[in-house]
Amino acid sequence: MDEFRRKTPEEILQSITRLRRGRLKIIIGPVSGSGKTYHMLHEGKALKQQGIDVAICAVSTMQRLETVQQSIDLERIPSIHWVKDGKEQKDLPLEAIIARNPEVLLVDGLAHRNRKEAKFKTRLEDIHYLMEQGISVITTINVYEFDGEDEVVFKLTGIRAEETVPVETLEIADEVRLIDVSPETILKRIDEGLLGDQTHPAMSSRGYLGVLREISLRLMAEGVNDSLEKHREEMGLVGPSGAAERILVTAQYHWNGSLHVRRGQQIAKRLNGDLMVATFVQPNRKPTKDQQSFKRSIRKLIEKVEAQFEEIPLRHIRHLPSILVRYAIKNNVTRIVMGHSKRSWWQERWQGSIAGKVLKKTRNIDVFLMADRAEHEGERILPIRPQANEGNDPFRRLSSKEMEKKIETIRRGTFKVYIGAAPGVGKTYKMLQEGNRLRDKGIDVVIGLLETHGRKETAEQAGDLPLIPRAKVDYQSTRLEEMDTEGIIARQPDVVLVDELAHTNVPSSRNKKRYEDVIRLLDSGISVISTVNVQHLESLNDSVEHLTGVRVRETVPDAILKLADEVELIDVTPQMLQQRMRDGKIYAIEKVDQALGSFFKIGNLIALRELALRELADDVDERLEAWDRNTSLRGPWRRREVIFVCVDTSPKSERLIRRGFRIAHRLKAEWFVLHIHKGKSQSEAGRKRLDSMRNLCERLGGKMEVADLGIRTSIGEALLQRMSELNATQLIIGQSRRPFWYPLVKKTVVHFMLSRARRIDMLIVADFDPKVTEEGLQSI
Repeated sequence: MDEFRRKTPEEILQSITRLRRGRLKIIIGPVSGSGKTYHMLHEGKALKQQGIDVAICAVSTMQRLETVQQSIDLERIPSIHWVKDGKEQKDLPLEAIIARNPEVLLVDGLAHRNRKEAKFKTRLEDIHYLMEQGISVITTINVYEFDGEDEVVFKLTGIRAEETVPVETLEIADEVRLIDVSPETILKRIDEGLLGDQTHPAMSSRGYLGVLREISLRLMAEGVNDSLEKHREEMGLVGPSGAAERILVTAQYHWNGSLHVRRGQQIAKRLNGDLMVATFVQPNRKPTKDQQSFKRSIRKLIEKVEAQFEEIPLRHIRHLPSILVRYAIKNNVTRIVMGHSKRSWWQERWQGSIAGKVLKKTRNIDVFLMADRAEHEGERILPIRPQANEGNDPFRRLSSKEMEKKIETIRRGTFKVYIGAAPGVGKTYKMLQEGNRLRDKGIDVVIGLLETHGRKETAEQAGDLPLIPRAKVDYQSTRLEEMDTEGIIARQPDVVLVDELAHTNVPSSRNKKRYEDVIRLLDSGISVISTVNVQHLESLNDSVEHLTGVRVRETVPDAILKLADEVELIDVTPQMLQQRMRDGKIYAIEKVDQALGSFFKIGNLIALRELALRELADDVDERLEAWDRNTSLRGPWRRREVIFVCVDTSPKSERLIRRGFRIAHRLKAEWFVLHIHKGKSQSEAGRKRLDSMRNLCERLGGKMEVADLGIRTSIGEALLQRMSELNATQLIIGQSRRPFWYPLVKKTVVHFMLSRARRIDMLIVADFDPKVTEEGLQSI
């Protein structure tokens, strides 16, 4: 629309109506008892303290003490009580609410259905009506009360929602927040009688609770992804953001088309990404009978795996690479799956290959070349069997070493981590709140390390919890402070609260990182509750830089998160986080403008939130497979892969190592990293790079091999030999950025592998280009 055109009276009226309309905030939980009402009331209290007129109606505290305490200072508008199937119901007295006219109304049960004589059939309609009167609403709902999700949940857990609302309701909400809660927390609440005696039997199953939690996280992640894509569109950015995986399979109407779709589905499933399938057709050519038959079978398979499908017209085969890459960028694809070239070496030299041309044009999109194993040794990617009970014969006597290991596990403290998308979401506050709750039960809780960053609410939450004084450490004529790990071990509390897990200790400390101190505490039998932000996870380091433009220096190995007995996400909307920033609740007032203009930009916060949601959903998925080997719950087992990562000493090699680790972890695969040095002795800078890569591999739980070759030996041949020795099924290698004429003179390692390693899957990781715009897209 032309910004200088004068608005029509109708457009002016619509704008005024939008200004007068109330806002809607929805708080989602995986199950009843997750804390939705508590957090809704807590937000209401915070708004009231800001001078906003807040009232509550039809709020069910279930007589839970903490929830009741949150409602004490809030004015309650009496609801209309009635009985349905022996259960008390609460309807909203719309006219009384409008007469009272609060700025914000807090109300439970978004999926509630009203009595027959009510003005509207549902609470959702009531809320729409109130919003039209200028009243903002904060409300709650369980994930299984959304259309579509209810059937999935019922199939997997047996929990049936009494009433539902359209999932599109989330699109009209101004804010949506998830209250994440671990199965362990829900089970504790049931044991303590906090959820009453009317809970569904599935609520007592850790596996079923995990399923509900994963569904909630993924539902939220999809909604956040939509917000991120909309924001990037407004900013003029195209292509993938990097927060979510989107797999595009190119499948022709050929006998191997179904194999490509199935491989793409396997990748999308294991990476928890969306699947798209595109077929290129020449409009002027009539398909053969075989092609028509293959088309029917492939389309049937695509429908079965629930992939998005599109036929793309193609006038000439030479246009395919450009059209494919342009289509991928416009659809935010992160990985293109296609077959290896069928052309011979001299044909490729004369005509080029489609894969080679695609690689020249891609930016921020990986290319996965699928091996045609059917023509060679057959499918050799085998099913993985559950490993939890392998080799554990219940009648076999444990060896002394096995016995010691079991005893160490029993003695070890439990480990809980609160994770957030960014500073200021409330991780430390929640950790302290948990500490106070445990202390009230008579458990010996101390604060080992607390960073309030001057936040008043956080400092107040520390209350009377005992604080272990920090140790004084001398470094370069300066006296600094660190957590007193030895003092905590000597004190031997039941639980210690340790903030900022990713912190780097003073160089002269016994351990380099705080997470190593935490491991010592756990090994000493002390339970630990700690905090970390998602951007500090080692394997996400590149993704975070891609999303925010900021390279995070302090990281923790992903294994630390896997070590935790419980991980809970503190989810806060970007709007709430920015408001906290403006209120001076995160950083000092003088730093607010700078923060809002850099790391705390709305696009960064949306992207980090999606990353946190997806990362935790993946973590829940991993735990479900460890807990429950019921294939009806989790589906078919993964297939064994052996991942081989080839690196040089360029800066992008660490990115390849992280990518290899994440893929291997999701595929439950073995992974190997190899660097081949050829020629003269390594330079000092090269040796430093190798040491850095070795350290990274070790932090991620792997090892890097280094091979020295003579001048006459081919790097490509050495790679092929080592991959053969390891029975590698997938090669991960970086994209070559040699000048376009270079392959005409000499083959790069990538081009060598493209022609010689066709019996193996190849993932060619794209170079990172932070700004791919619409103008750049047109040049492809």
